[in-house]
Amino acid sequence: MSNFEALFDYIQEISGKLLSENDKHLLMTHFKPKKLRKRQYFLQEGDVCKYIGFIVKGSARTFTVDEKGHEHILKLSVENWWLTDFESFYLLTPSRFNIEALEQLEILQSTNAEIEEFLKHIPAFSAMSNVISQNNTIAAQRRMQAAMSFTAEERYGELIRNYPHFLQRFPQNMIASYLGLSPETLSRIKKNAVK
Repeated sequence: MSNFEALFDYIQEISGKLLSENDKHLLMTHFKPKKLRKRQYFLQEGDVCKYIGFIVKGSARTFTVDEKGHEHILKLSVENWWLTDFESFYLLTPSRFNIEALEQLEILQSTNAEIEEFLKHIPAFSAMSNVISQNNTIAAQRRMQAAMSFTAEERYGELIRNYPHFLQRFPQNMIASYLGLSPETLSRIKKNAVK
C-alpha cells in the first residue's frame, strides 16, 4: 500500500465519503512525503508550526518541558494519526510543544493554506475534518476529567480501554508521563492489575 493509499483510506473511512480521482490528485499534489529519524523533531517549542503531518508509519510524542527540566507528554501518536500543534498551526503563534519521532517516522505533510484548499474543494476531507474536530473535543474533555477526578488506577484503566496498543508501542516511563504518574506508581498499578 502506498503512503497515499493509507491517507485516502483514512479520509474515506472517517468521512464516510468517497474521494474522486480529482480529489486524490489534489491531495497527492499538495501532501509531501517526509521521513524523520528516531529522535528527530517535527516541531520544537518556540517555533511556529507550519505543517500538519499524517502518520503513515512510526510513532511520535507531543510534550513540554517544565522549568525543572521534567518532561510532560500530552499526546502519543501512531499510524493514521495527525501530527501538529493545532493552536500554532491555525493561529501562527509560537508553539509551546515539542513533537518528536519515537521511531523512524514516515509522514505526509501539508501547510495551513493547502489544508484550507482541501476543506473548500474536497467534500470527504471537509467531512473528515469535522469528525476529527468532534473526536478531539471529546478526547480533550475526557482527558481533563481524568486528570481532575480519576484515580491513578482509573486513568490507567481508561488508557487500556481506549489505547491498548500503546502498552506495546511505548516505554513505561512515557506511558507514566502521559498519564501524569510517576513510573513507580504505574509499575505498582500494573502489578496490582495482574493479581
